[in-house]
Amino acid sequence: MSAQAQSLVQSVDWLAIAPPTIAAVVGLVVLVTDLFVGDNRKALLGWVSVAGLAASAFMLLPLLDGDRSTFCLTGDADVCSYTADRFTLVIQFLVLGGALLAALLSMTALKDADKELPEGEFWFLLLSSAAGAALLPASRDLATLIVALEVASLPAFALVGIKHGDRKSSEAALKFFLSSVTATAVSLMGVSFVYASTGTLYLTEIATRIENVDDQLQTLAQAGVVLTLVGFAFKTAAVPFHFWVPDTYVGAPLPVAAYLSVVGKAVGFSGLILVTVIALPSYADVWGPALAALAALTMTVGNVGALRQRSTRAYSAVRLLAWSSVGQAGYLLVPIAAAAYSEDAEKAIGSTVAYALMYAAVNLGAFAVAALVARTKPLNRVSDYRGLYASRPLAALVLGFFLLCLAGLPPGIIGLFAKVTVFSAAVDAGLGWLAVVMAVNVVIALFYYLQWTTLLFRAPEGEPETHRVPAPLTAAIALTAVLGIALSGAPQLILRFSDTGLF
Repeated sequence: MSAQAQSLVQSVDWLAIAPPTIAAVVGLVVLVTDLFVGDNRKALLGWVSVAGLAASAFMLLPLLDGDRSTFCLTGDADVCSYTADRFTLVIQFLVLGGALLAALLSMTALKDADKELPEGEFWFLLLSSAAGAALLPASRDLATLIVALEVASLPAFALVGIKHGDRKSSEAALKFFLSSVTATAVSLMGVSFVYASTGTLYLTEIATRIENVDDQLQTLAQAGVVLTLVGFAFKTAAVPFHFWVPDTYVGAPLPVAAYLSVVGKAVGFSGLILVTVIALPSYADVWGPALAALAALTMTVGNVGALRQRSTRAYSAVRLLAWSSVGQAGYLLVPIAAAAYSEDAEKAIGSTVAYALMYAAVNLGAFAVAALVARTKPLNRVSDYRGLYASRPLAALVLGFFLLCLAGLPPGIIGLFAKVTVFSAAVDAGLGWLAVVMAVNVVIALFYYLQWTTLLFRAPEGEPETHRVPAPLTAAIALTAVLGIALSGAPQLILRFSDTGLF
């Protein structure tokens, strides 16, 4: 074999790439198996998918003993396309855990849909999206980053519009698709500008080369930085790229809305962190103020949008959660913006990761209880939750706990702890004005979270309805509740994720 051919041979670390690979392979297995399984045994595909996601998450354990990299340059083993470091593992845990809980919710939704949702295609799309989402935090070059972003996003479009003959679902998917494709096109143009000015796609090499760009290419590099960030800002649902969120969440099957609210955000934020903190630290004076302004705008618009929801409007519960998730995206952006001004950027990024873990657990839990209520009240209005404690005391207590966590009030200690962590990241970076904006928004959010919480314990209108809750739905609610309560009891556990290992 010639020396040139040998230089192109890659040794693959299969253990490092196991989590996204298992999800992708199980997705293909489910798609093929669907052809040979009768209608009365389609539930088997759901259990295979859940097992596949559990196996993917389990394969994170052998990777905890140290950083591993693969698909590296043959001349420079430190420049790699895939790295499984601490940051990667935490985000992959969040993504695969979120997908697993969404899968448990989906099993009940598919059964209740009575063949309106094609099961084989649904599970294939969910697993494919989860594989792309798990690949993204490990990506260390812009090409892999964009491919992972699209592998996570494209199946999500189809999942949103998968309901047969549902006009609302189709409209939501179209709006999501068109706005996302536009953002991706802008982001790709940004990547091409960055590549043209630096001559490399690897994040660590971009960081060193972009500091020494020719004066002629300086404007091109700056335009590339801004345009690249636009695509990731869209995925995080940052204002003004948030307009697709409420309609998409309402039109999508509820488990898909839950999946997008957590996994979709994790994808956007991990991509944003990698591009800003690893590839473009020298352009902190460009992306720092931009992200700080985006954070302030996003949390304000999101919380005001949630505040304006009428409790008697159809799907107002899902719309409130959608606008709330936009507001929460603003809080998540604060530490990333702070990283531009902070001497300890890793600690600032750790605040975002810690907040994302809290948000994932409690937001998925809130969607799980919403899925439970939707089984008897398909219009899912906030007013439908009145007197939930009379018919389902445990579900009401759990939802109340999740809402208090999102508000940052006791006994939701983990929500309070996460908000204080983000708040301190802004103060430490000298962004006092942003900390004030955040404090005002937390007060605004208290109103609608507490309004919904008090509604749960009021006297019900009419006779309370009771029905048997399917095991997968019970498991999803129980898992999120246990996680939220455990973290509230020992919030210091989340401090372990402040060391991201990115530097």
